[in-house]
Amino acid sequence: MELQRGVVGDLATMPALAAAAAARDTLAGCGRLVTAARSAGVPVVHAVVEWRADRRGTTLNTPLTAALSKNPDQILEHTAAVELVAELGDTSGDLRSMRRHALTPFTGTDLDAVLRSLGVDSVVACGVSLNVGVLGLCLSASDLGYRVTVCTDAVVGVPESYGDQVLEHTIAMVARLTTTERLSEHWASCRREQYRQPGAISTGRWVGSGGSDQVGRIR
Repeated sequence: MELQRGVVGDLATMPALAAAAAARDTLAGCGRLVTAARSAGVPVVHAVVEWRADRRGTTLNTPLTAALSKNPDQILEHTAAVELVAELGDTSGDLRSMRRHALTPFTGTDLDAVLRSLGVDSVVACGVSLNVGVLGLCLSASDLGYRVTVCTDAVVGVPESYGDQVLEHTIAMVARLTTTERLSEHWASCRREQYRQPGAISTGRWVGSGGSDQVGRIR
């Protein structure tokens, strides 16, 4: 979720979040996750945010969005700020779900419809941040009936210690916690088993980079 240059990349406007992601090597973890998903045939969906220069379509009803809107260059559409970070590799075959409003990726977007069209029943979340977006993603996905998995080395919050507490005390109640290494090994073993059984159909999952099992990724 929101693995964009203007959020956690070289053009980030929230230094503390970008610094936490760098300290935890979160972007590299997300890169490993989406690479493993692509290799396993798991669809990758990037949940991204873009604002218009005139802010039309973006309700500034929270302290966070109101503060961010004071920067005229904040996550502007058609600029480098909305591009995905390089650590995600070749994203040309991935899908995207874009929003202009709100703080989480499901509300008022096409994300649920996209995942249903892919036959997805489970979501793997990665990206930023555990403070708001990733937490909201997990809650919304759970409410919509998806099984949710979170790779702890592919998410981060601010401060970092608080993000750890969110994982332990909140997200753990609605999602399974694992690591990119363990999930990658699981996908690889499922892929090998599928090759041994021609005609087998893998369960739908989605990885939400931001991203949503056909494991889907959300960022």
